[in-house]
Amino acid sequence: MAHQPSLISLQWFSILLVCISLFSWTIFAASPDAPLTLDYYKSTCPTVFEFVRKEMECEVNSDPRNAALVLRLHFHDCFVQGCDGSVLLDDTISLQGEKKASANVNSLKGFEIIDRIKNKLESECPGIVSCADILTVAARDAVILVGGPYWDVPVGRKDSKTANYDLVRENIPTANEGLLSIIAKFLYQGLSVTDMVALAGAHTIGMARCENFRARLYGDFGATDSYLRNLKSICPAAISSSGENNVTAMDNVTPNLFDNSFYHTLLRGEGLLSSDQEMYSNVFGIETKKLVRKYADDPLAFFNQFSDSMVKLGNITNSDSFVNGEVRKICRFVNT
Repeated sequence: MAHQPSLISLQWFSILLVCISLFSWTIFAASPDAPLTLDYYKSTCPTVFEFVRKEMECEVNSDPRNAALVLRLHFHDCFVQGCDGSVLLDDTISLQGEKKASANVNSLKGFEIIDRIKNKLESECPGIVSCADILTVAARDAVILVGGPYWDVPVGRKDSKTANYDLVRENIPTANEGLLSIIAKFLYQGLSVTDMVALAGAHTIGMARCENFRARLYGDFGATDSYLRNLKSICPAAISSSGENNVTAMDNVTPNLFDNSFYHTLLRGEGLLSSDQEMYSNVFGIETKKLVRKYADDPLAFFNQFSDSMVKLGNITNSDSFVNGEVRKICRFVNT
């Protein structure tokens, strides 16, 4: 018989999580505030927000999935040495980028969207707006354009001259990772358990590759027969080169609308990714389970927390980039 944790052990674990959260918050709160402001470009490129918004409107109108692509790029950028545009760098003879790391290589798309915005913005405000800021603002606009909430985006980031291939593996949560491990990764970034559950709500517009949900699909996936048959037709049990890259929506009800439907899939036990379903089903997920229920019941509470958590995510900065960084002319390459 599988060992079941006692009530006492669960209580002690909850206390431990709170202590870790407070400790992590204290470390980051004690750090100097990043030099980001809402009016950073007021005199140098006053139309930057309007410019990025119009470009993102074109991108999302052409394909609603572009919203999720840009949002995911922003998340993966910020979780590796801060929101510094390092995820956008291509490999060169002298620099190993992050794009080919295992957590990114088949997951990240949409780089050309940022390229197009940057190229056009260089004509408007040459050498002024960093790629890191463009990506951060574009992620906010992407959410709005598919029905999500608004939040102010402080700007003034610099683009890093470095990337960190190894840190991708260490910092980016994966589809089959356990709840406690993912919580630890968020705490390391100065983000709370509440931030984690709220930011996971971005999966309401996300797509998942067969490779990332096959184990769950043919394991303990508790879906209706029709939904299960559909998923198995997309993702066959046998591993094959043709099936690995097949994708499906993580929110099968309103996949192109940013809403709280994602949390309802977790309540039904139909979270496509094991790491998502863990927030509701894991025996240690006492706090995460409450939050999933809260956001499922109250879309306004979800929107408010998501906005707050996105600001915190965007404020994870690379202190080195403010000293040694730059404003790249082309987002894929360090200036020469």
